[in-house]
Amino acid sequence: MTRALILVDIQLDYFPGGAYPLAGPNEAATAARTVLDTFRAAGELVVHIFHVATDPGATFFLPNTPGIGFHPLVAPIAGEPVLEKHEPNSFIGTGLHNLLTDAGVSDLVIVGMMSSMCIDSTTRAAHELGFVVTVVADACAAPDLTFGDTVVPGATVHASFMAALDGSFATVIPSTGLLPG
Repeated sequence: MTRALILVDIQLDYFPGGAYPLAGPNEAATAARTVLDTFRAAGELVVHIFHVATDPGATFFLPNTPGIGFHPLVAPIAGEPVLEKHEPNSFIGTGLHNLLTDAGVSDLVIVGMMSSMCIDSTTRAAHELGFVVTVVADACAAPDLTFGDTVVPGATVHASFMAALDGSFATVIPSTGLLPG
């Protein structure tokens, strides 16, 4: 069993002062750093994914803006693959599947942002591609959302998506539950 860590969209636009701040991004980035340190110490594969918006109406992750940059807590280091994406699913148009297959990876640990979009989409796709998936819940964050007249707090959005993924598409754990490789 070879595992890899996939860090999805832990980018500056999701943090305070960014174009689309989430609920709890600093806490999620800190937990993601703990997971990242575990993988680096074990010499396991770490893949960084970042989103660049290509839709004409996009309001964040705009090309050539500081907001597409990685948060410094989880910035890539030399030798770690970095893949640009334009869709919520990290496998579409990125070469991620081939990279993982070529490396003999069977298990994925996923962390990042947003729980309700790119984490959900990437996790479901990974499961459907045959990977054994673990999502580290406290290393992910979500936005406040609105449905009709109802405002759903980001923490509730996050918990709802973690609950939907757990057991069906992934095992969802806290960062303290992740064992070294």
